Amino acid sequence: MKLKQITVRHIKMPMKAPFTTSFGTIDEKELLLIEAIDQSGTVGWGEAVAFVAPWYTEETLKTTWHMLEDFLIPILLHKEIGHPDEVSALFSSIRRNCMAKSSIEGAIWDIYAQQTKQSLAQALGGDKKQIEVGVSVGIQSSTEALIDLLKGHVNKGYKRVKVKIKPGHDVEVIRAIRTEMPDLPLMVDANSAYTLNDMDVLQQLDAFNLLMIEQPLAVDDIVDHAKLQRKLKTPICLDESITSYEDARKAIELGSCGVINIKIGRVGGLTEARRIHDLCKENNIPVWCGGMLEAGIGRAHNIALTSLTNFVLPGDTAGSSHYWYEDIITPEVIVEGGYIRVPQTIGIGYTPNMKIIDKLTISKKVYQ
Repeated sequence: MKLKQITVRHIKMPMKAPFTTSFGTIDEKELLLIEAIDQSGTVGWGEAVAFVAPWYTEETLKTTWHMLEDFLIPILLHKEIGHPDEVSALFSSIRRNCMAKSSIEGAIWDIYAQQTKQSLAQALGGDKKQIEVGVSVGIQSSTEALIDLLKGHVNKGYKRVKVKIKPGHDVEVIRAIRTEMPDLPLMVDANSAYTLNDMDVLQQLDAFNLLMIEQPLAVDDIVDHAKLQRKLKTPICLDESITSYEDARKAIELGSCGVINIKIGRVGGLTEARRIHDLCKENNIPVWCGGMLEAGIGRAHNIALTSLTNFVLPGDTAGSSHYWYEDIITPEVIVEGGYIRVPQTIGIGYTPNMKIIDKLTISKKVYQ
């Protein structure tokens, strides 16, 4: 393929309910959509998942657009690309900026799947016809409100629930959940809110039969996580610490975790995500697909990735209606009995809804 045009759109989507973590509250999601067209007229779509502020990684929506406009798009436009795996090599001179790289690489994977007459899942090597789905719940106004929300999600069939914790909002909250829901498949996510000085608190969580504790320590750490994992019965899941295959390899060798959360944007794209999946499979480390409050395009890519065999734990790819009044794709992503069907049609399996996209667009720019 050879890209002849790339359009970047900045859209803003109001959320059904605020989403609160240890680093702040989000009540609307701003994101970039990337529409790439190759010389044959095939159109591929990608989504940039960086937030407006650098609270998750150093990337933001504005830095993503800067990287796309000044570096990544010039590298790709009018370049002959035989396979999406080649994009990683083309971007190798650019340090980090994983979410920016991922956004345009995703569009190229979409084009490739269409041109080879495969679904995106099939192009990646996935063979599942449906995937198990979990849901992530932000910090609520009260423990009672949280438990009521969790019961509602269980009634909808979600296979696993993740709740956010932070210092002062942890052990007693989880104890209350376990008292009400002793058999709930439950995990917690700390978003790096703790240090080794909180060892006693984190060890108390061992009593609650959790699936995992996600990213309890610093975003760039694998050494202290190894120390902590040796003191815990509950598996540690690494999220922010894993930005590449090499991060995953070192974390596995150090014993820093028992589970890895793979986010396409955080690791730089589908090619790197698949490499990490394969490495974890070889080392008997289960993986699952985390969420970044994606709209429909990003959600479709997550579904395709999760069709790979070592995604054995339910991911955060909830249905469209969980977060959005209306999504940007047709049909919207639907959860049925705790499962999402993996599209078998060519490409990402969903059609961008241009009427809604145009309504939500703040600005756009075309590159040729």
